[in-house]
Amino acid sequence: MREAQWTDYELIDCSDGERLERWGDIVLIRPDPQIIWKTPKKNPLWKQAHARYSRSSSGGGAWQYYQKVPQQWKINYKDMTFGIKPMGFKHTGVFPEQAVNWDFAAEKIKNAGRPVKVLNMFAYTGAATLACLNAGASVCHVDASKGMVQWAKENARLSRLDDKPVRWLVDDCVKFVQREHRRGNKYDGIIMDPPSYGRGPGGEVWKLEEQLFSLVELCVPILSDNALFFILNSYTTGLSPSVMEYLLGVMLKKRFGGKISSSEIGLHVTQSGLTLPCGSTAIWQSE
Repeated sequence: MREAQWTDYELIDCSDGERLERWGDIVLIRPDPQIIWKTPKKNPLWKQAHARYSRSSSGGGAWQYYQKVPQQWKINYKDMTFGIKPMGFKHTGVFPEQAVNWDFAAEKIKNAGRPVKVLNMFAYTGAATLACLNAGASVCHVDASKGMVQWAKENARLSRLDDKPVRWLVDDCVKFVQREHRRGNKYDGIIMDPPSYGRGPGGEVWKLEEQLFSLVELCVPILSDNALFFILNSYTTGLSPSVMEYLLGVMLKKRFGGKISSSEIGLHVTQSGLTLPCGSTAIWQSE
């Protein structure tokens, strides 16, 4: 299992369906249903957290504040800076376990020795976009949420990357890729982080495991002949890393060669010394 290397984020402990996390100087408690163990909550920060997100029995949930929390604060990962804030449905604006994939993409771009174009789909608040920009790529950042794209722009400004070659697009990812195909545009790297559930162009509800093949299939024609990587992320429990690896294998390996890998990604837990699994990633990369 691959782990990210952080200083401004720390997963201090996890027990009884909750994470105890440090985001810079702010300590938050957030729910995580996969934490099925009930180990003793010995760390004093369990009782000294700034805020806790509690789920409601009727659905949804809300933050409870025990200490004053800024409306937004900043954390750093290497040369990048992200704005953090407590959002609805427990999120903060960054998935820290994804840092291993930011590092992977950045290394591939730096070692390419040529201009690199990257498409970041379902790009959220732009951490992967910033990593690619910082490594020297030009990036097309696509997300259907205007608010998330604006947040990503702010993160680029905080990271002093707002002058880099990036297109910020509020768009449906599927429709965008279809248009890029018709226009003949190509990318050397694609990062795809689709939601577990979503709505199609006609408003129909779809599940990722039912739509993922067609999503990847759409992207194959817009990969350049000398493409570097395709990163596929999932938080869907029904999609194992090996299933995602097989999917990329049948879609990409015959045409592009290269190699396929997959793994769980996770976060080191300070209290136990163990790793909490946080998602799955499959990667195709050129040799």
